[in-house]
Amino acid sequence: MADSMKGMKRSHRCTEVSGQNIGEKVTLMGWVQKRRNLGGLIFIDLRDRSGIIQLVFDENDVSKEGFERAETLRNEFVIAIEGLVQAREGAINSALKTGDIEIRVTALRILSEAQTPPFPIEEGSNTREELRLKYRYLDLRKPHLQRNLKLRSDVTTYVRSFLTKEGFLEIETPMLTKSTPEGARDYLVPSRIHPGNFYALPQSPQLFKQLLMCSGYDRYLQITKCFRDEDLRADRQPEFTQIDMELSFVDVDDVIDVNERLLAGLFKEILRVDVPLPIPRMTWKEAMERYGSDKPDIRFGMEITNVSDLVAECGFGVFTGALAAGGSVRGINAEGQGAMPRKKIDSFVAYAKDFGAKGLAYIAIGEDGAIKSSFAKFMAEDEMSALIARMNGKPGDLLFFAADKDKVVFDVLGNLRLELARYLDILDKSEYKFLWVTEFPLLEYSEEQDRYVAMHHPFTMPMEEDLPLLETNPGAVRAKAYDIVLNGTELGGGSVRIHQSDVQERMFEALGFSKEDAYERFGFLLNAFKYGVPPHAGLAFGLDRLVMLMAKEDNIREVIAFPKVKDASCLMTDAPNVVDAKQLEELSIGIVLNEESAEQE
Repeated sequence: MADSMKGMKRSHRCTEVSGQNIGEKVTLMGWVQKRRNLGGLIFIDLRDRSGIIQLVFDENDVSKEGFERAETLRNEFVIAIEGLVQAREGAINSALKTGDIEIRVTALRILSEAQTPPFPIEEGSNTREELRLKYRYLDLRKPHLQRNLKLRSDVTTYVRSFLTKEGFLEIETPMLTKSTPEGARDYLVPSRIHPGNFYALPQSPQLFKQLLMCSGYDRYLQITKCFRDEDLRADRQPEFTQIDMELSFVDVDDVIDVNERLLAGLFKEILRVDVPLPIPRMTWKEAMERYGSDKPDIRFGMEITNVSDLVAECGFGVFTGALAAGGSVRGINAEGQGAMPRKKIDSFVAYAKDFGAKGLAYIAIGEDGAIKSSFAKFMAEDEMSALIARMNGKPGDLLFFAADKDKVVFDVLGNLRLELARYLDILDKSEYKFLWVTEFPLLEYSEEQDRYVAMHHPFTMPMEEDLPLLETNPGAVRAKAYDIVLNGTELGGGSVRIHQSDVQERMFEALGFSKEDAYERFGFLLNAFKYGVPPHAGLAFGLDRLVMLMAKEDNIREVIAFPKVKDASCLMTDAPNVVDAKQLEELSIGIVLNEESAEQE
């Protein structure tokens, strides 16, 4: 039978006790991490969120009943103890913050017993992720997750404090909104009161924060949940948290300035890392040309080189065919990898095919200058020499080439350079390289929808000098948009918004919306714009991604208390799940399974 806490009050967390408390009586509470019985002495490692401290039960210090009860303790029992702090009599444990002291226990209460956990609750235990997430409430007891969630709390506390001092007001926006299908799929919520109608969970507070600017709130802040029904990956969840902000009477530089100072202060305060300011900026076009990505990892080189002009007249049909189709030929230099085994080269070729490549051409340069190449027989000696020179190829280097449409070439080589960096183990998680990527294309053409779609959203302001192109060459229009990138991960993005009604109408026309379509989807915002709207801009950070990188984790599940798995389900609660027929009836909903779903049943 479990004991009561009555009459006992915790005086310290485990690692709040130190050598300065020697001789003092303390009351500690927590979980049993480990028990060692040495006959007349029992040693217990007691754990709480702060860490571990050693307890000593001596049969001369506690009652016979108390000592016998200490003998029954097992891992994960929850206990409360009273005792005296003393210097550790055995060897000091330098791995513990409290390794030079121990608590000589005088009283014990067992607050809760525990079954044997399905996996060890300890640092670095190798447990299948499915099992960890099924028993997430146990997994969350592990020290590294407790550190991560404390880090997350510290980050949000700092962000709120900093932005409040900058004049931002924290204002909540609705979770139940109108579906505006332009981008990722919405999560829909049926209405009982309005049968056949649905709310949508917000993909972002975008429209509401713009309305707040119309309402004169000047600087808005919200740390809020957002929802997107899209395929998951290591840095993406169906529900995620944004640090969301909007500012009035500003332009690009104003938004960048406040966020650079926010990031520099945050990393200094939390990690003791200096972020040099100003953070470098790179246009989207330059990022794609140099790194094949709009979120380039600039911790290492291996930049992309355009060699199209050198191979335009060569005899290699793969290159000339791509150029004839309007594409390009580009390459990267994996310096020092000229001796890479053919089997490994083939694995990189197979990897490139996952991103649309039909194959990869390569040149391996031996230390003696000898050349092995998949296409040398199609090239004249001077053409090959010029190609190697353009790539800055040296003895011992390995050159890879992709030839296709620009979009494919960038995707292939951008991902290949990252895979090579992982293979070479040159990605240092303790190095933080920030980059602003600016001047994104305003629109991108969707083959699926046979129209232009907004790369960010329909309210992004075009670059003023590109406005004349909106009707004649919409694909060439640049946006006043900016993303903040850290170590190859997009941390956040934003833009200057359109505040002129004529520009907004032209934007909708470029997207293929009639005036009626625009008002059907966004009428409440467009009507608000009729009553005086200030120039405004904003940005949103992904809190989960930010904390993931600060914690040096590879997956955002490691910084979220209760995450979903790849199929967007929760292994712990078994969500999503069926609901009672009565609930569906109240919502006027019937379930009709398509053929694929029926087969899975």
